[in-house]
Amino acid sequence: MPSSVVDAPDLSGLIELSRDPALDLKPIILRVQTDLFLVTPTRDRAALQAFESLVTGLIPTVDDETAVIVARKLAPFVHTPQSVLARLAARGGEARATVVAAAPEIGPQVIEAAMSAGADIAPALAARAAQAGTRPDAVAEDLTEAERELAANPGVMLRGRTLARLVARGRREPALAATLLARAELPPGDLVPLWLHADKAQRHAILAAVEATAALRPCPPAPRELAARLVALSADGDIAGFVRALGEGLGLEKGFLGAAPEPSSRYDLLTLALRVVDLRDADAIYVFLTLNETVARSVERVFGLTELYRGTSRPAARDLLCAILDTALPERIAGTHEAYHGPEARIRPALERAAPRPALPGRVHRTG
Repeated sequence: MPSSVVDAPDLSGLIELSRDPALDLKPIILRVQTDLFLVTPTRDRAALQAFESLVTGLIPTVDDETAVIVARKLAPFVHTPQSVLARLAARGGEARATVVAAAPEIGPQVIEAAMSAGADIAPALAARAAQAGTRPDAVAEDLTEAERELAANPGVMLRGRTLARLVARGRREPALAATLLARAELPPGDLVPLWLHADKAQRHAILAAVEATAALRPCPPAPRELAARLVALSADGDIAGFVRALGEGLGLEKGFLGAAPEPSSRYDLLTLALRVVDLRDADAIYVFLTLNETVARSVERVFGLTELYRGTSRPAARDLLCAILDTALPERIAGTHEAYHGPEARIRPALERAAPRPALPGRVHRTG
């Protein structure tokens, strides 16, 4: 029998007291087990597994003060299992901060637990790097690598804010985006910002998820003169002016096409923006044929862009564009047409109303 088991103290007294329903001994048992773990001279696999099983079950049940005390003791200890650190980090607050700041090693499991409550642990990792003399950008690279490991681990269930953070990073990390898109269990609705990175089948699935809810949100019309201006700029081959006018007309930031992961996908992003402008089909095809010679020479490419334009509703294109660019388009754009009819229309002033029709003259009855 291992010496660590033979030398273990007799806890029968605590076990007997734990049967009293009036006493909550879980904090005491957790602190005692923590102290014993730290002072035990040898720790074989059986002892580590027993400690890990007991402590991970107790940590979620104790009060915050006990969790912080235990975190201060276990976080700096090199032999503390990563699963125990993860449970402490998942508590949030000071317990999480202690683990992130003091743990000699922080693996993907601990990072996922620390981010599960929506916390941004990048500053804490940067502080660790400053103390160790590591460059802050190297910490960012390490964090990204850890997130890649999380995304690629099929045993880790991605959901909530953890998944949202990974998807947000995936916008700028094609490798991370490909890893997330390869996970069949993730619903297409959670992967909308990665649409530009997706293949054709995945794009259709994501678009279907967007179409299901897009009509529930406002979709104001674009400025009336914008479509004609874009067609004229395309006819002149003024690509820079075209992109600038398109961005300004929709309220997008300058350089919005830079969100595309590669040059070929920029036209897909541009097509979504044109769909928000709501060009006529003929005008959209005219842009595809005149704005860029490389695109115009490829019949397959023009057909693909036309199919995307026709197969996407305007509200869905707006929602998809917002998700890809991580921005919110203005709800009401200056210079747009406001119809007189509809629930949001303003009532015409009384002077603008048509005058009432004059009454027809009555028949004169002759009397005898």
